[in-house]
Amino acid sequence: MKIKTKIVDVLKKCFDPEIPIDLWNLGLIYDIKIIETENNKNNINILMSLTTPGCTMGNSMAEDIKKQILELKEVNEIKVQVTFDPPWKPEMMTGYAREKLGFDPTPKPNSNQKINVEWE
Repeated sequence: MKIKTKIVDVLKKCFDPEIPIDLWNLGLIYDIKIIETENNKNNINILMSLTTPGCTMGNSMAEDIKKQILELKEVNEIKVQVTFDPPWKPEMMTGYAREKLGFDPTPKPNSNQKINVEWE
């Protein structure tokens, strides 16, 4: 299994403590960078957001991500950075999350918004 797939699988096990949906399906993960190192391990950089800038659980969620991803034998180190650019919107959730939270069907994405999703 590729390291990208393993990381996404781990992110699907990390939850927002205030919402019963994982961070991946909430659309809070904006980017995953994987840098291969000399020891055949990887340094991981994750760019994520929070549902609101005032969320007090950001550090807790970032630490949970770090702890769980460091358990992968292919990972050397991990950094998690929180951003609010672009601000998170409910439209960023997957269909699964929208259904679980009772949102209307997923609207068409805004074509002006650019988020790197090459890891999918």
